[in-house]
Amino acid sequence: MTTDWHPLEQELQVWMDQGLTLPLWWRDDDAIEPTPQLNQLTRLSEKLDLPVHLAVIPRDATAALALYIATSAQLIPIVHGWAHQNHAPQGDKKAEFEAHRPVERVLADAGRGLDTLRTLLGKTVTPMFVPPWNRISDDATLGLAKLGYTSLSTFKPRSSPETAPGLAQINTHLDPIHWKGSRSLVPPQQLLDQVTRQLNARRTGAADAVEPYGILTHHLVHDAAIWDFTASLLSRLLAGPAISWTHPQRTIS
Repeated sequence: MTTDWHPLEQELQVWMDQGLTLPLWWRDDDAIEPTPQLNQLTRLSEKLDLPVHLAVIPRDATAALALYIATSAQLIPIVHGWAHQNHAPQGDKKAEFEAHRPVERVLADAGRGLDTLRTLLGKTVTPMFVPPWNRISDDATLGLAKLGYTSLSTFKPRSSPETAPGLAQINTHLDPIHWKGSRSLVPPQQLLDQVTRQLNARRTGAADAVEPYGILTHHLVHDAAIWDFTASLLSRLLAGPAISWTHPQRTIS
């Protein structure tokens, strides 16, 4: 089946005709070490000139990853939980930072994650917390700022710019992977229609137009179809009206 980009092209043209810009950011999850897939991610980021906020699993992150990140200005390390370990009982949705454990233990892991990556990666770590599976309890969210985090990132449009005092919410909005099906690419027409609806909602005031629009990827499990679609979509958005967004607390080594 041929994929029809025309509706998205029309929406993007309206944005440009109205002088609107779309802050665009890229988050990629589950990094622990250099791999061929991470190389491919980095090369694509360089080609697009769009940095990747790389969600690193602190417990398993290696010194080799630290060296790799230090040599690439395209990678912005952020904190991906602690161990990416599921604590939910059988039958519940997977989560590491939901209310399945005492909040004190949950926050201890969140704090350990930031401390560990700061020790490994130094000042290049941006204090954004990404809970595995994009799930976190309200009580844990309330405690993140005291640990040194300044932002939280999950999935789907945010309900408010600040999710707790001193903690900005900066979410992702599109995930190209069909997790509950083929684990390859979601049907591309479905993805394009989703982007079109989301951008229309922003333009017409039905959704938060200030929040950076986030693309969520997982480099370790991409096949060719996922890589190709991600490259095509990001390239088209950056041709106009999207502009690259990076976390304001980013530090380049």
